[in-house]
Amino acid sequence: MKTCKGPDPHTKTPAFKLPPGSVDAHCHVFGPAHKFPYAPDRSYTPPDAPVEDLRRVHSILGVDRAVIVQASCHGTDNTAMIDAIQHSEGAYRGVAIVDGSITDKGLEELDAGGVRGVRFNFVKHLGGTPDLEVFDRVLDRIQPLGWHVVLHLDAGDILEHEERIRRIKVPFVIDHMGRVQAKNGLEQEPFRRLLELMKNELAWVKICGPERVTSTGAPFHDAVPFARRLAEVAPDRTLWGTDFPHPNIAGDMPNDGDLVDILALAVEDEAARRKILIDNPDRLYWAR
Repeated sequence: MKTCKGPDPHTKTPAFKLPPGSVDAHCHVFGPAHKFPYAPDRSYTPPDAPVEDLRRVHSILGVDRAVIVQASCHGTDNTAMIDAIQHSEGAYRGVAIVDGSITDKGLEELDAGGVRGVRFNFVKHLGGTPDLEVFDRVLDRIQPLGWHVVLHLDAGDILEHEERIRRIKVPFVIDHMGRVQAKNGLEQEPFRRLLELMKNELAWVKICGPERVTSTGAPFHDAVPFARRLAEVAPDRTLWGTDFPHPNIAGDMPNDGDLVDILALAVEDEAARRKILIDNPDRLYWAR
């Protein structure tokens, strides 16, 4: 089982000052393992990155609120995430991982704990397509709760799952700009398909993870045109996040301060930034 590199411990103060109320809409808490064990069937083992680490980084960045996204290393045990939300005084919300065994009571308990969505992974090197019957069943059951679904996939997989995505009746969020590869340019077919998908009023996208899009490495500026284009085509359905503590990074580990400045580079208009950092996540996570 592979182990992950830890995040850059020397978080920079970004040059761009985030507006009050800004949301990191994609981050994780890992462990500590002695308190919140990792899933036995996990595909990777991260270094512990407990909620205290997340708070420290957010304090330096100027982030006031956050959406903690359950990662596969904790499997369907969402306890670490729920614990972090419970101690956040309303500043955190969550996205859970569930399977077909989740009961209605279990969903209601997650909802009461601050969860507002579920995540499914389609990325091939992280396990590939989930059980699609479970996927469909879970989406039917979260609809009455007003939740959404987060789709972690490669943009090239949009065609393969096009029919199923078209049938989704809840808001759905594409992680990490669809993990497009910057070296293939803005006209590449996977990115064109992602842009086309964003015409769907239920489709949202996170302009995060430039370190997963880059072909040149740090400072990841070759990912900026992709983030800029997505923010232009869906300004009311775009989110931003750090992805702290950056699991499964094979190349250069990003510094979270630099990621804030990349957002400012990609989205130069102040009103557009406010939508991405405050208004859009408000609607998706704090509207009730």
